[in-house]
Amino acid sequence: MAGLSPREKEGCRRLLAQLDTEDLFSVAETVTNRLIHVFNREEAVDAITVYSKSADELLRRRKVHRSAIFKYLAAENVTVLPTSEKSQLILCALDYWRGPSVQQTSEKVEKEECEPQTLDCQMLGEQFCSWFYPMLNSQNPSLGQDKGDWGPQHFWENAELKLAYRTAEQASEEHNGSQMASLRLLALTREERLIFNPNIDSRGLKCVPSPHGLVVVAVAGTIHRDNVWLGIFEQIFGLIRCPVGKNWKIKNVNLRILGQNTLTSEESRQLPAITLQSSELELYYG
Repeated sequence: MAGLSPREKEGCRRLLAQLDTEDLFSVAETVTNRLIHVFNREEAVDAITVYSKSADELLRRRKVHRSAIFKYLAAENVTVLPTSEKSQLILCALDYWRGPSVQQTSEKVEKEECEPQTLDCQMLGEQFCSWFYPMLNSQNPSLGQDKGDWGPQHFWENAELKLAYRTAEQASEEHNGSQMASLRLLALTREERLIFNPNIDSRGLKCVPSPHGLVVVAVAGTIHRDNVWLGIFEQIFGLIRCPVGKNWKIKNVNLRILGQNTLTSEESRQLPAITLQSSELELYYG
């Protein structure tokens, strides 16, 4: 269990102070699977921060209300829109707990112009995956998790989804529009009960800015159903930032699924990795 970093523990303690006692005790019971009994608010906070698997999972708990996250961020002087959705506030909190960005002096801006963009882009890719896959997987009824706010609101109206899979059969699909793209991806976890496990490391995740204004995020990982490994996936997203606010929405999705029976013995032994070069990803949605 990875647990919370020291900075995340400190931030979560302050955030949990926004919850009323009943909700705080309820979160403590859920996090500890009712194996630890708490008798006051301090014990509840201690249990939650010690036994939570991650800050992201904790913030997505149903009893950790949107208003509590908003009030915490406001108290920390983190600027967010009052209309921000809970998922957007969670991203802001996680980003805040990662620590301040490296500040550049005016003399170094021109010289280091490319390096901060690459760093920021990779961080965006990590944050996006930490938000997208837990939310999508939470729709799987076999997991019994609190469902995230999945829906077409996370896609642009003219979003495009391309799905190709090679398992016992081979086929490809295309879906246009935010509603159709959202529903087809939802069906993978809700009806087909798939679980996506992204390999978010230097080889399983690449993120590059494209010359057309998109940020391209490419992710590789494994697919499971219950405790059975089914195969691997490669998913490429085109993200565009909203003109109002700081959130990003999905414009393009390309998802390729390969069943384990279609993989070579070498592919089965290796961790899934993105094979496309950064230069290819820059022009992927050109």
